[in-house]
Amino acid sequence: MLIETLAVGPLQVNCFIAACPATREAMVIDPGDEGERILETLRANNIQPKLIVNTHGHFDHIGGNALLMEKTGAQLLIHEDDLPVLRQAATHAAIYGLKTVPSPEPTRTLRGGEVLEVGQLRFEVIHTPGHSPGGISLYGGGHLFSGDALFAGSVGRTDLPGGDHDMLVEGIRSRLLVLPEATVVHPGHGPDTTVGREKSDNPFVGIGAD
Repeated sequence: MLIETLAVGPLQVNCFIAACPATREAMVIDPGDEGERILETLRANNIQPKLIVNTHGHFDHIGGNALLMEKTGAQLLIHEDDLPVLRQAATHAAIYGLKTVPSPEPTRTLRGGEVLEVGQLRFEVIHTPGHSPGGISLYGGGHLFSGDALFAGSVGRTDLPGGDHDMLVEGIRSRLLVLPEATVVHPGHGPDTTVGREKSDNPFVGIGAD
């Protein structure tokens, strides 16, 4: 798997481009901002996006959806429970004195359990609510794209509308930390980590946590 990471926008969201080396087809995960920069990275690496996937609908993760859909024709996917969040993204951004480009409606919605195919790559959609109602993680090829659910040494905030700390912790423990410990975790913000490291050391969901 080819993975390009771009920290975009004022909140430095990790936008990931996960591409099949054989076909050069890709999935763009959380194009939060700086759509032209994302497009340039795709062109520079001769990568054709087939899917755009939002791990959730918060404004800092969706600002590049419109431009990427227009310029590439890629399909947009998001969990059905985060459709209201996606539709209210611009209003949510304004609360923080920020702006985002409103997103088009998704091509189709997800429920969790689907397998997304990009070239020869396969990604399982794992519903990991708690940061938002429709938060998802994507697992495939020894890599986990965890959105704003699981971070290196932390978990997503749950004080936003639709947040639920207990639900987030339970989902991480039962659905993410059961993956192979060598799995590389790519969070929505901050550095990469591994399932094994978070299982042993994460103070919110690790072995020593309450």
